[in-house]
Amino acid sequence: MTPRASSSERLAAVESMDVRAVYRAAKVEGRTAPYDNITLKLHYPCRYSGSFEERDTGFIPPDPAGSPFPVVIIMPGINISLEGYGWLAHRLAKAGFVAATYGWVTREIGDRVSLSPGVQLDRLTRANYGQEPSCPALPAILAELRQVQSQGLLAGHLDLDRILLGGHSAGGSMALFNARPDWFPGVCGAFAYAAHSAGNLQLGWEAGSMMPITEDLPLLLMGGTRDGVITGSRHRYQKAGGGDERNPVERTFREAVPGEGGGRYLLMVEGASHFSFVWPKDRSTGRDYLDCHPQTSDREVRRYLGRVISFFCRQACKDDPASAASLRKLCHVGHPLAAVAERK
Repeated sequence: MTPRASSSERLAAVESMDVRAVYRAAKVEGRTAPYDNITLKLHYPCRYSGSFEERDTGFIPPDPAGSPFPVVIIMPGINISLEGYGWLAHRLAKAGFVAATYGWVTREIGDRVSLSPGVQLDRLTRANYGQEPSCPALPAILAELRQVQSQGLLAGHLDLDRILLGGHSAGGSMALFNARPDWFPGVCGAFAYAAHSAGNLQLGWEAGSMMPITEDLPLLLMGGTRDGVITGSRHRYQKAGGGDERNPVERTFREAVPGEGGGRYLLMVEGASHFSFVWPKDRSTGRDYLDCHPQTSDREVRRYLGRVISFFCRQACKDDPASAASLRKLCHVGHPLAAVAERK
């Protein structure tokens, strides 16, 4: 029989907590029930005081030391649970951010019901791209964040003038395409893993074309050298027998991303796969079956990327010279996990 923890041990465990999370719900305007509701989970730096209310309710207030906190919205891949990005949200909260993960069950791509970051395909066609936001989840999430800022446990603790969009796979593409402060005031940068801007043939783009990323904002574009999902999806961007073996993540950075100000980074991680970014993995959904077996342990990849993303977010939101210096060291071909590292 496992011995029960003593009261002093339980108190020490609680007092060592530095991150908590709260759930919220957001309404997507223009969508019909039941596909009009987003579940949000907001991770934040906390400070436990031991008050009766904290012990009774489980709600622990934010740590005022770093308040107000910049916000990072982590946008998921198709049919990947928000919990698969909890590791990153926890890491970002420890670094002084409010990190939002979300899940939205909706009917959109091919009229299939799926868990989605929110993708409005008619705004990604060659004729319409760049004219309006293509992620219908974002207005709903930002509206709910304004409610969080106005009342409740986190009221007054969010810095909605400093918002970063980040994502994985399709969610990463949505982050890249919608990091536009003219559409979403307060957005000041974006990061993406296993995402690119290759134009889809079915949306009117020519084979081999790249959808431009027009905003000159801080950007971190990451991928893995063992990404089987992107390789297995090339029929969407190339004609049969096209034979273009260039990596679309690298092409996005070199051909679609503007600027020479030093705030945009490309990082290809040695031995990492498409799903190295997700933990825990749920192989019952998504397209994990297309992926290559990683040659670097997923745990090591996540530890590395957690540091890279944290430093990038601090540099982008807080203009922190120390974080910028640390980011340059990690995004450098001298690092053993950096197969490709470029900056412009």
